[in-house]
Formats: sequence, C-alpha cells, structure tokens
Amino acid sequence: MDMEVSHEGLSFLERHEGIVLRAYRDAVGVLTIGAGLTKASGVVDPKPGMTITAEEASRLLTLALRRNYEPAVRYALSRYGQVDCAQHEFDGALSFHFNTGAIKRASWVDAWHMDNRKGVRAGLLKWVKGGGKVLPGLQRRRAEEADLILDGTYGSQTAKPKRRPGMAVITLRLSDAELADVRKALKTLGYDPGPNPDFVAEAAVRAFQERHALTVDGILGRATLTTLQRRLDARTKTGTVAAAGGAGGAATQVPGIGMETSATAVGVVLICVAIAGLYLAWTYRDVVAAKIQRFAPKSAAWLRSK
Repeated sequence: MDMEVSHEGLSFLERHEGIVLRAYRDAVGVLTIGAGLTKASGVVDPKPGMTITAEEASRLLTLALRRNYEPAVRYALSRYGQVDCAQHEFDGALSFHFNTGAIKRASWVDAWHMDNRKGVRAGLLKWVKGGGKVLPGLQRRRAEEADLILDGTYGSQTAKPKRRPGMAVITLRLSDAELADVRKALKTLGYDPGPNPDFVAEAAVRAFQERHALTVDGILGRATLTTLQRRLDARTKTGTVAAAGGAGGAATQVPGIGMETSATAVGVVLICVAIAGLYLAWTYRDVVAAKIQRFAPKSAAWLRSK
C-alpha cells in the first residue's frame, strides 16, 4: 500500500498552514478556504461567503494531498521504485512540498538519500525566502520540517496561543518583528492596536474583521493577516497609480515639447492611468467593498460576491 500522510503529519501541516473556515481572498486575490485551498486544488471551489467545518477542512486537505502532492513525494523518496522512508520522513517532506511545490528540485532530497543529516538541514534552510527576502515564518517552518524528517519530532500538536483579556488571540507564530509589523499596519489603517507591544487589542481586530466581511472572532489568523496585507498592497499600488497621474500632469512642463504634442501626451497618460485605476479597483474589489461598506452596503455586497 502506498504511504500516505499520518494523522500527526496532517496536524503538523495544518498548524503551519492555518485553517480558515470561511472563504477569503489570498494575497493575490484568489478565493481560498481551509488550509490554503483554491479552485486550482481540484477538491473545492471556494465562493464568497462559503463556510466549512474543521472536519471538512481536514477532509479536503487530505484529498488534495492524495491527488496532488503525495505521489510526487513518494517518487522523490523512493529507491528503485520503492518508498524507503519512515512515516515521519514522509510527513516532513510532504509539508515541504505542499508549501513549495519543489520536492523534485530540492537539493536536500539528494542529501537525504545519502544519509547526510547536515546536508538535509542546510538544504531545507535554503527555502526561506518570499518576495526576495528571508521570512522568519519560513525559517521556523523549515527548521521544524528538518526536525521532523531527521528526528521524528512533530512538535506540540496542542500548543495554545497566547491569551490575555482584551487582547486578540494569535493563532500563527509571529516573531517580535512580525508582530510589530502587524501593529503598525493596523494603526496605519486606522485601527488602534493598543499600547502593549506584545499583543494586539482585540477590539481593533474585531473592527477590522467586521469591516472586511471576515469572521468576527478577535483572532489574528491566516485570513485576517492576509486581508491586512491586501489592504497595505492596495494602498501602495493606489499611491503608485496616483503618482503616475501626477507625472502625466507634469509633462506639460518638459522643455522643447510643443503645446499640442504635450497636451496629447498628457491625454494618453491620463487615459492609461484611468485604465490602471479601474483595473486596480477591480483587482482589490474586496478592499473597495470595505471602504464603501458604511454608506453603500449593497454595492459592497455586490463587489464581494464577484
């Protein structure tokens, strides 16, 4: 019988991915649910407002692993056509592949075949960057995957998030720097994170969740943090488009260009800026919906349904 993910391996993966029971848009706007499952997973087609149970989330993740990830991991860890690894090694490799999709080209796999423990750990720790920079969350994940593959250490399956009255529950492990970034982002968007640098005010998280049609539970999890990132991305890109519009206006001041030519150039630039603005508004329609929710709830609901 082909090796499959164990119950402990599934829990390990869910802990790192974060389980979201209400559909949300990921960082690039794709509807997502459960352990980061999109329509491309082939096991679920998330719709706006869709909800599932924790049991269903685990079932869908298991199905996605069976169809899309386990075969590649079995092949990568096979010798002479036979899977020759312990369950904990398979589970750790599966977590890596689910997160990166890179089991076929990862150098640590060759090191594993040669029983090179140092090579396995060093190879895994090469996969810690996102957007060109090292991410603390990925560093932690790769280190824990190395512990799992090399030593069979699954870690605590029942670790409780930090709790304090009036403060949001944080379900994902954040470094001090990451928590500071979350607090700064909320404050930038007008939500007071509170004075304590080690926590985030629950009221701020609930207000943000309500404004963005998320489950209002005061929990800082995958969906809330991803939506927060989308708000910041939209803010940055809106500023870029606005700057381009300003640059178009400045074109009339360029020496040596005739007034008629300059006016035409400005018109072309403004049209391009307008098109870019419309595209941006549609790409971040969930953000637009949050902004107009209070005075145009029907329009906000329509935008979220698309």
